[in-house]
Amino acid sequence: MITFQDVSKTYAGGARAALNGVSLSVAPGEVYGVIGASGAGKSTLIRLINGLEKPSGGKVIVDGDDVAGLGVEGLRSLRRRVGMIFQHFNLLSSKTVAGNVAFPLKLAGVSDAEAKARTAELLARVGLSDFAAKYPAQLSGGQKQRVGIARALATGPKVLLCDEATSALDPETTEQILELVSNLNRELGLTIVLITHEMDVVRRVCDRVAVLESGKVVEAGPVEDVFLHPASDMARRFVTEAEGAPGDGAPIGGRVVRLTFKGEATYKPILGAVARETGVDYSILGGRIHRLRETPYGQLTLALTGGDVDAAIARFQADGVRVDLVSEGDR
Repeated sequence: MITFQDVSKTYAGGARAALNGVSLSVAPGEVYGVIGASGAGKSTLIRLINGLEKPSGGKVIVDGDDVAGLGVEGLRSLRRRVGMIFQHFNLLSSKTVAGNVAFPLKLAGVSDAEAKARTAELLARVGLSDFAAKYPAQLSGGQKQRVGIARALATGPKVLLCDEATSALDPETTEQILELVSNLNRELGLTIVLITHEMDVVRRVCDRVAVLESGKVVEAGPVEDVFLHPASDMARRFVTEAEGAPGDGAPIGGRVVRLTFKGEATYKPILGAVARETGVDYSILGGRIHRLRETPYGQLTLALTGGDVDAAIARFQADGVRVDLVSEGDR
């Protein structure tokens, strides 16, 4: 659905590179996350998809169209197929909720009767049927974002762009908006590109993710791989910030390992069995049990001491548990 081919974007006459040699592809119907720190180039990347920016080099192809080569009518057609929601909602304060949702339909020349019916349908989908006559100033942040989502869906797009769509929301509202986005992906088959600086957002809703640093993709792949086994320093930093570093700076003895469980293995009582069989003692330095979309996973960081540590590691691996060495410590 979306392809970046060696894309670069520079500003100030080429003096500042926002993107440098970015190549990635987004399959139809998937939720693709792009994560990076402030200034990494995330917003520039998403604005290239709907033609708000043009690449300085390379190609951006969306639904078969080379975006940079489109004329005025071609861009209008593209933007009807690509909806966008924003961090700060971008609602028209002088229009009601219904007026905001209907606005893109009126720009597209849809009749009043059709626009009214479509608006009612969209407000029902985002749970705001009773708010049609209210104004943005009368809404909570989560309600404003739901209006933004309904407006983005007005023209029946194939692609939904989410630019830090939950950054201005509290945790409970963030959870609700992410659930709504996930439902839209599943029910409507929308292709979603989600820009964020929060790894937890990626974990909850994305299928694949690209990690941006200084305008370059430093890591990309399935969320499961990048989240559980980050290969780049930047991805490791995001995962550490999301989950917290184990140990709290306390001195650690023994061999320190990270165990990763997935699926049903997440809930198996394996630690006690391995300790009894191998005589190994363990200290739990950190751990979590969460879900990657619908798949449960668990990670434990342990310090292993005494007994036969090598046998314990082999026993974990035989049970399908991934073991990564964190530090050798005292063996």
